[in-house]
Amino acid sequence: MKIIRSLLKISLELAAIFILAIFILRAYHGHKNEQALAIRSPDGIDEAMYVKIGGIEQWIQIRGQNRANPVLLCVHGGPGGTWIPLTGLFTPWEKDFTVVLWDQRGAGKTLESTGASSAETMSVDRMSQDGIEVAEFLRDHLHQPKVFLLGHSWGSILGIHMAKLRPDLFYAYAGTGQVSDMPRGQRIGYDFVLAKARAAKDRHTSQAFENIGPPPYDDMRKIGVFFTGLDDYEIEKPIHSPTGTFTSPAPHYSVWDEVERRRGFLTVPTLRVYREMLSTNLADFATSFQIPIFFFQGTEDERTPASLAREYFDTIQAPRKEMVMFEGAGHFAVWSMRDEFLKELDRRVRPLVEKTP
Repeated sequence: MKIIRSLLKISLELAAIFILAIFILRAYHGHKNEQALAIRSPDGIDEAMYVKIGGIEQWIQIRGQNRANPVLLCVHGGPGGTWIPLTGLFTPWEKDFTVVLWDQRGAGKTLESTGASSAETMSVDRMSQDGIEVAEFLRDHLHQPKVFLLGHSWGSILGIHMAKLRPDLFYAYAGTGQVSDMPRGQRIGYDFVLAKARAAKDRHTSQAFENIGPPPYDDMRKIGVFFTGLDDYEIEKPIHSPTGTFTSPAPHYSVWDEVERRRGFLTVPTLRVYREMLSTNLADFATSFQIPIFFFQGTEDERTPASLAREYFDTIQAPRKEMVMFEGAGHFAVWSMRDEFLKELDRRVRPLVEKTP
């Protein structure tokens, strides 16, 4: 028994040392990343803060090389998919836009502030109103008449609602990984993964998909199996998945923030909010807009299929509308083709600020 206890004590001590070493290394790399990502322009802005939004403290990060640049409010996917850890990917964007990354309720540092109790308040209506309050704050805080709105995946549902409800706040809306008809999209995704898994003789995935059957799904386990299959067979691997590696590529982002990021993906969103997302058909909500609408879609997107986004786009009436297809890209074109994405934003979207009184 003494030997076992001694071995157990040694194991625990080694584990503690190992964990401490990881924290030290990550803190060191985090410091190096903060230095690399520092805004050095005298006209630049680098702010991060909690703001009272929707009755709770929500985290907002604002970065750019020139305060006079137009503001780009990014509405992340998920639910729970904070973009703050990906700050480093967007540094080229900071030359042309003041880039705002907002942790929605149930995500990232907002989750740290509120705890998991915020999960019960997560809904499309509530979080769209949150986004509107964020845009109002940015307009006043940055002394800008309007902002540009970029929505990705789940965030494209919120973005469409925000653009429809408060067009006075926005120059234009740009959607990527654009949701349209989620029930049909899930069926397309299910058939895609099952066919791929069978062709690859992947018995584990094909059996799992056969067991859960086609959508819609009535529990979180089946939803988890469905999205895991998509993760495995999409053309792009999600670089920002809950199982992704910690990189600390952002100022103000710590090891503890990474823990909360994973918790936001894995445990916070409820079945109720997933059901609301997965039953969405935006053509039933809005086809007429008062601001320009842009869709930037990967041709190989299997989560929000480009064919369905095109169908929705064709029904839209707006002062101006354009759909840009990124050949060979998938659901995460905003990251995998971020340089090309920025070129399209600069060419098509950014000039609209100069044409608005």
